[in-house]
Amino acid sequence: MSIFIGGAWPYANGSLHLGHLAALLPGDVIARYFRAKGEDVLYVSGSDCHGTPISIRAKNENVLPQEIADRYHSEFKYCFEKLSFSYDCYSRTDDAHHKEEVQRIISLLYDNGLIYQKEVEQLYCHSCNQFLPDRFVEGVCPICKNIARGDQCDACSTILDPLDLQDRKCKLCGNEPKIKAGSQLFFQLSKFQDRLRAHLEASKENWRINALNNTERYLNEGLQDRAISRDLPWGIDIPIKGYEDKKVYVWIDAVLGYFTVSKKWGTENKLDWEQFWRKDTTSYFIHGKDNIPFHSIIFPALLNGIGYKKMPDKIISSEYVTLEGKKISTSNNWAVWVLEFIQRYDVDAIRYFLIANGPEKRDADFSWREFINSNNGELLGAYGNLVNRTLVFIKKYFNNSIPKGEADKEIIRNIETLYNEVGSKIENGDLRSAIEEIFEFIRSINKYFDEKTPWITVNTEEDDCSNTIYNCIFSIINIANLLNPFLPSSSQKIKEWLGYKENTWEPITLLSGIELGAFGILFERLDKKLAEEELAKLSKA
Repeated sequence: MSIFIGGAWPYANGSLHLGHLAALLPGDVIARYFRAKGEDVLYVSGSDCHGTPISIRAKNENVLPQEIADRYHSEFKYCFEKLSFSYDCYSRTDDAHHKEEVQRIISLLYDNGLIYQKEVEQLYCHSCNQFLPDRFVEGVCPICKNIARGDQCDACSTILDPLDLQDRKCKLCGNEPKIKAGSQLFFQLSKFQDRLRAHLEASKENWRINALNNTERYLNEGLQDRAISRDLPWGIDIPIKGYEDKKVYVWIDAVLGYFTVSKKWGTENKLDWEQFWRKDTTSYFIHGKDNIPFHSIIFPALLNGIGYKKMPDKIISSEYVTLEGKKISTSNNWAVWVLEFIQRYDVDAIRYFLIANGPEKRDADFSWREFINSNNGELLGAYGNLVNRTLVFIKKYFNNSIPKGEADKEIIRNIETLYNEVGSKIENGDLRSAIEEIFEFIRSINKYFDEKTPWITVNTEEDDCSNTIYNCIFSIINIANLLNPFLPSSSQKIKEWLGYKENTWEPITLLSGIELGAFGILFERLDKKLAEEELAKLSKA
């Protein structure tokens, strides 16, 4: 079976915060799981290096947009690599291959009669002497009355046109822009209304509820044709005669990246990339809820427009993450920045907290106290304690070799059930429930260790003690295997300590007599004072 996984493309105009990370982590878990099952997986993403936010930052810093894009693309790659994200290809929208492919697709859509010219009213700033790109305009959302930018309202996820906004202002100078006529190219999104409606009805069991509700809302309102060209200072040139001075609107540029980077990966590796865009492939799209319509409506319509009938099978769209009970605000520096986070804390501790407390069905809150408690309680107190006490016991009493024993039938049944149930939950994007089920098993094996009292039986019932420790180590290798999609760094450590290299999705049985490798502490205890320090830093910021 072929599995395509597309992780959202973060804007290369500023550092990643933990909200971005929480939305993207499910993609890596799902990719690692399907690879362990032996499926043919392609997992891609990249940095969105075009658009107005980059231009605004470049203007504020008095540098070229390319410098901003390069800076944050490099930072994103470093962060994802440090966090063990297993992308098959992580690219960028200013890559030469991507530019050529986007222009080819625009030309093909135009030749297919799906792009047309239209005179429209646009906002023009006389002070700045230019038509304003959507994100250069700020105003009041007509739907929820919150402050919104010209292309979308973050508060209610409505896709907007700058003319929809009330009390409009130019973000560059603060003056009110005026309406002026201009010509743009439009994509006939409305032609795909019935096709997308049919797909929505067929996706009831496979999309998260926010994706279903958000997509249904747009379809009920009736899809409107969307401009694909903009008077932008930074982006991909429109390849159509008469429009060479305009740029491809960033929403079409970025979402096409899933397709273009697949082709890039296939070309560079001489592999069949098109298999991932056929109907029999299962596709996952991983992103925050503010990106839902771009993945559930716009991208599949563009694909259909160039002859690819593939629709998104699974949409894993996360809700938001708040910080200490308040909305994350990058402008006010009320955020936990990923670059600092990964330099101060264990990456698996970060992954564990954001998965076990993930914003799957509702907004989730990140609290420094809860983060430290989860590290010290679940990772160190339950998981790390089980591993450490078992390995130390083997080293002390069994000459550092796995003792003889027979796997307990109930433990075997529980492990087999875990592979089936955790796998099913991962496939459905229910990662919180999946990782909790594994940790329930960890707690049960800690209880098994306590009840079997091997520190006593080692002196009175050696065979019984040997069997107890064998069952603990049998459980530990399978726990590490089950947790590999979630916590790859610590899982790999355990496998190396036990001399096991493979990643599979089936129960592992270790042979007696295998000598343990050099092992150490799996997770370090975090001082509770760190929470106070981090909160003080936040308050100061």
